[in-house]
Amino acid sequence: MAVTADSFDALVQRLSRQSVERHHDAFADVDWDAEALDPADPRWRIDDLDPLAATAWYRSQPPEVRSRIGLHRIATAMRTGWEFENVLQRGLLAYAYRLPNHRPEFRFLHHEVAEESHHTMMFQEFVDRCGLPVSGLPRRIKLAAELLVVPLARVFPALFFMFVLGGEDPIDHVQRQRLRTGIEHPVLEQVIRIHVTEEARHLSFARHYLERQVPRLGPVGRRILSLATPVLLGVMARQMLATTPWFARAAGVPADVAREARRSAQARDLVRRSVAKTRRLCGGLGLLDPAAEALWQVMGIWGQPE
Repeated sequence: MAVTADSFDALVQRLSRQSVERHHDAFADVDWDAEALDPADPRWRIDDLDPLAATAWYRSQPPEVRSRIGLHRIATAMRTGWEFENVLQRGLLAYAYRLPNHRPEFRFLHHEVAEESHHTMMFQEFVDRCGLPVSGLPRRIKLAAELLVVPLARVFPALFFMFVLGGEDPIDHVQRQRLRTGIEHPVLEQVIRIHVTEEARHLSFARHYLERQVPRLGPVGRRILSLATPVLLGVMARQMLATTPWFARAAGVPADVAREARRSAQARDLVRRSVAKTRRLCGGLGLLDPAAEALWQVMGIWGQPE
């Protein structure tokens, strides 16, 4: 699966051209006044993709409560998403800072930072307009991300780009499913379409970077990467997709209901499927030896690579 230097450079140049030809602006390309984000709008109700929708408690709530919780769920995912992207941008800049002249990655990484900045603005604008008490990641996780993840871009970029996949793949998986099943609110549809379109480039870069760099790692680096990846992915996928205790408190969901949704077979399957592409990539890179596979199983994200 090793990628040659020439093919990698050609891919990065193509991604940079696409970023010029198909880029979006958070405020020029989203009609924020198309419709208000009314918490009572029935179009916000959680669909069958979300394990919380399967709980008897949620199904028993009045329509306006179900709608409010659904909007709160979406807005929380956006707040969490832009907090992740904030860390991602800082790591990308740290990596680009040390690149020599004439490297095509320099241009693309700055295109990516610009696009992530627009995603951040889109997500926060949505949060501000929904009028709900939305919170993102817990403070301890934010601190760990700032202290641990950003330096990875300088000292162990392969693991940093696994972090990129761990943050982007789960939300991309869910958003693509939502687009396939249909999104009725025009503002939400515009935001998600922009995000999915541009994240496809970011994910492509990260995967090809890993295909290029992992075969060049020494045995110690490969061992660390193979063991750290399932821990990173297991933690991040749940932060993005699970009915977390902090969301439940903010949205008024009883703790036992959140726990039921979080531990359900549907929730476990969703988390596993959300990292399937990265798991397949790791298999192709030879990072799924028995010890690593055991960790994937412990983290609840193992599935036979396709």
